[in-house]
Order: sequence, then C-alpha cells, then structure tokens
Amino acid sequence: MPGERSITLMGVFMEVRVDRDLCEANAVCCGLAPTVFELDDNEELQIKVEQVPAELEARVLKAIDRCPKNALSAH
Repeated sequence: MPGERSITLMGVFMEVRVDRDLCEANAVCCGLAPTVFELDDNEELQIKVEQVPAELEARVLKAIDRCPKNALSAH
C-alpha cells in the first residue's frame, strides 16, 4: 500500500505508515531523515526505502515523534 514501508527496530520488523489525511507536508520528517522521507513534486510525502538501515532507526522514530500533525506511525 502506498505510504507504508517496513523498517526494523532493534531486530524487530516494523512498518512506517503515513496518514495522508493528516499529513500537511510540513517536511519535518524530511529534515530529520532525508534518506528515508521526501516530498514529491505534488508535495506529497514519500517513503524512499523498503527497510531503514539500523543507523537511521533513531532518526525515523524521532521524525515520527516530531511530526506536527501526527501523520506518521510505526507498527
């Protein structure tokens, strides 16, 4: 499904989800983890990787936590 990608967190398989109804393309996540998140030409958030490298997991979780609209979640 678009807007969902998988990441591993400390060896546990997780999914990152973008609630497109909530996302306002503030790009906070893009600033915190630009190799994972980007805005496309329509200013819609895209998740660029299927699995986040271990060294970026903390940045992705910070991006989820700092999203001003709470549009990102990990499951």
